[in-house]
Amino acid sequence: MAEFLYWWQHLPEHMDPIIIEIGSFRLQYYGLMYIVAFAITYGLAYHRIRRDDRFQINVEKLQGLITAMILGLIVGARLGYVLFYNFSYYLHHPLEIILPFEFSGGIRFTGITGMSYHGGLIGVIVAAVIFVRKNRLDFFRMTDLIVPCIPLGYTFGRLGNFINGELYGRVTTHPIGMFFPFAPGPGRRHPSQLYEAFLEGIVLFIALWVVKNRITTRGAMLALYLMGYGLVRFFIEYARQPDAHLGFIFLSLSMGQLLCMAMILAGGLLLVCLKNIQKH
Repeated sequence: MAEFLYWWQHLPEHMDPIIIEIGSFRLQYYGLMYIVAFAITYGLAYHRIRRDDRFQINVEKLQGLITAMILGLIVGARLGYVLFYNFSYYLHHPLEIILPFEFSGGIRFTGITGMSYHGGLIGVIVAAVIFVRKNRLDFFRMTDLIVPCIPLGYTFGRLGNFINGELYGRVTTHPIGMFFPFAPGPGRRHPSQLYEAFLEGIVLFIALWVVKNRITTRGAMLALYLMGYGLVRFFIEYARQPDAHLGFIFLSLSMGQLLCMAMILAGGLLLVCLKNIQKH
């Protein structure tokens, strides 16, 4: 048991985030995990439209919708991080929002660091609204189709965070704690990425997948997702390390928790509105 605990606690120190590196080409687990997440979402949605005639959308338009959502996710996640988490910095360094390059010793692409889930969510919704209006699709019917397919992808995204050694948790004395090489200080920390992979990914996916055909209110899946994810993430944030430059925002709550409270409120209001509208 002692040997297993030692292996577990030091696991992040022995993980290499790079799968292969050939010259300037580098394939990392983080990027691969996101490709897997997008593929799973598309695969589950494709499975649903083949077996459920409620969704009047063909494969070509489904591919277009998923592509629009991916683009919305990337743009929204980046802008969300800028606005929610580091606005003052990017106000004085605006080019760094869209130019992730390092110029010392030659020009080198470093990747965009700093992405916000909540900004990504807003970006996805905006992109989906634009796409469905352009293609004359029913927005809430499309959310009923796509939303139950999304959470399972989070499992792989959070595993990518774990392998990268980022978004680690707060210091803990519990044996489940791990030593993350990029974390400040010598203490063990909660593997909050794994908590999120399980709860935001697997548990939320199962919950939404089970009720997807039992909910009759059109658009209710989006409302349930907002409330479900917001609730799960709110409590996980108690184990997750707040952003160093922000710390706790209000009453010992992190920025992530405040945004999750807004998600829960928005989901509840949306569900009430949808039920009232469709009742009449």
